[in-house]
Amino acid sequence: MSEHGDSRPQWVTDALLIGGALLATYAVFTVFGLVLGLDVNGIVSTLQRVTFFAAVYALLALALNLHWGYTGLFNIGVAGFMAVGVYAMGLLSSAEQGFGLPLWIGVVGGMIAAALVGLLAALPALRLRADYFAIVTLGLSEIIRRALLSSSLREFEIGGQSLGTGGGSGIGFPATEGVVDYVLYAGAERGGDPALLGSLLFPLAETVGIQPSVVRSSVYTALLVVFVIAFYLILSRIGASPFGRVLKGIREDEVAARSLGKHTNTAKIKVFMLGCALMGLAGMLWQGSRGTVTPSQFMPIVTFYVFVALIVGGSGSNAGSIVGGLVFAAALWEGPPFVRRIIRANMDVSTPTTIYDALLPLADLDVLPLVGYLVGSLDEIRFMIVGIVLVVLMLWRPDGLLGHRKEIAAATDLSRPSRRAGREGVEEGGDP
Repeated sequence: MSEHGDSRPQWVTDALLIGGALLATYAVFTVFGLVLGLDVNGIVSTLQRVTFFAAVYALLALALNLHWGYTGLFNIGVAGFMAVGVYAMGLLSSAEQGFGLPLWIGVVGGMIAAALVGLLAALPALRLRADYFAIVTLGLSEIIRRALLSSSLREFEIGGQSLGTGGGSGIGFPATEGVVDYVLYAGAERGGDPALLGSLLFPLAETVGIQPSVVRSSVYTALLVVFVIAFYLILSRIGASPFGRVLKGIREDEVAARSLGKHTNTAKIKVFMLGCALMGLAGMLWQGSRGTVTPSQFMPIVTFYVFVALIVGGSGSNAGSIVGGLVFAAALWEGPPFVRRIIRANMDVSTPTTIYDALLPLADLDVLPLVGYLVGSLDEIRFMIVGIVLVVLMLWRPDGLLGHRKEIAAATDLSRPSRRAGREGVEEGGDP
């Protein structure tokens, strides 16, 4: 039974909410794309890009929800655990800077490496609470990033094998996006004869004017959506299990949970390692999709973005994490640059160098210089937009769009009587 009191399973309600939000986003971007004069290929490419970022932020928000929403662990080192996963995958799968192993071994190894680093972080920090634990994870994240920049790790040897992180230049490896070549091209040779799926998609896309590169990116984005569904199912299963109820008990009152005989330290270690492994996987699917990565891609601001997505959707809600990732990617990240393209395509605006030059023409009721200045400064202004959204949420909806769900302790919800019992209660004069 869903939280809304009807007979639909919770996953159906969540799917309808997420699907509705996605369709509304697609409709808005399609309409504005038509205003911009984009053709079918341009609109599909825009929708693919929005979906890609929505999926990666949803993956990271779901992993963070396991820490913060379920267990109350204030982890602000998301970027560091992403970096561990991506660089471990690179060292295992790169032919030039690593061992040259198959990509799938690199992905599994990256998840294990992220989980082990999570274990190292959790063991000494078990006695810390809230902001102190956050300081530890933030410090660890920066240590990881700085270590990847170190010249001592730029190139080294293990057992006669030459390895290296590449320092500030980064590391190259087989792109995770390349996995789609196995289903689109015969022999996984890009540009060669299409495989079964490619023989279906490429001719269909060509008839409507969609380029093969957009088809390829769209298939990889669809794969990310599959991972989002898998993350959702895993977290939902955990949340409904006895282990998940222990995690929620730790979040609400760890002392009370421990007094009931629950091994809270063991539970925190397990969930922290699992969440870090999922963050590492999300990092590999995102930052590893192009086949090269540098430490600058794992700045602390990335963790902040993930927290914004989770806060917008609602901590503790898996569906909220996905919706939050979609809202952040569409409205706060991809939306402002798209609006800038529309304004510049439909209005003849200049870009004044200073705010004074933009405000001065207002005396003559000329707003175009101000519009041009705002459009030119949109990359900076969208950070202000993110801050405004957070302030508004904290004032009007502090639990997020789908946060603060009613959670039952039993495996079966016994809190609502059946409709028949309710009718009998009314007939007998009682409250339904």
